[in-house]
Amino acid sequence: MSKNKTSITPKSITDDVLVNKIYEFRGQKVMLDSDLAELYDVETRRLKEQVRRNIIRFPEHFMFELTKEEYDVILRSQNATLEQGRYSKYLPFAFTEHGVLMLSNVLKSEKAITMSIRIIDLFVKLRDILYINTEMKLEIAEMKYTVEQIAKKQKGHDQNIELLFEYIDRLQDKQDSPAPKKVKSIVGFKVGGKGKN
Repeated sequence: MSKNKTSITPKSITDDVLVNKIYEFRGQKVMLDSDLAELYDVETRRLKEQVRRNIIRFPEHFMFELTKEEYDVILRSQNATLEQGRYSKYLPFAFTEHGVLMLSNVLKSEKAITMSIRIIDLFVKLRDILYINTEMKLEIAEMKYTVEQIAKKQKGHDQNIELLFEYIDRLQDKQDSPAPKKVKSIVGFKVGGKGKN
């Protein structure tokens, strides 16, 4: 860090500031090396050196290097106000929640440990929020399905009611129309064939 830059204390950082430093890559929430270096008050170069010296502690689900495509396209789309030259010419390391925790063990400064605890707590909060949102989405989907089923049944009832009204209308039409003239039938017997006997 340069000497003229003011030191950041873990307590002075709000959750909103930390959330804005969390990105999503490869389906995981991650923080970038330069952001973590700033939060831990170390140079990005030094942070990367420590990671490389202890690379066995950072399996791919803890830390991975962004591809050029991820760096150029995804990062810029997630952060439209990205300052030119803010990140080094080298591809950044992305640290998952576990990687952040391991990083504090590697750097071993009190500030890194304190800041890591804050970041881990934030990851947990985000996971809880995601879980609650997922539960709500499932409940909404279930309610939507129930409403659709009720609507289908209602539609069937509506069709039955329409048929009932049609039958009533037909009965009413028969009742309102004049009765057909009755043909008089002759009561009696004819004896013999065609003529009189």
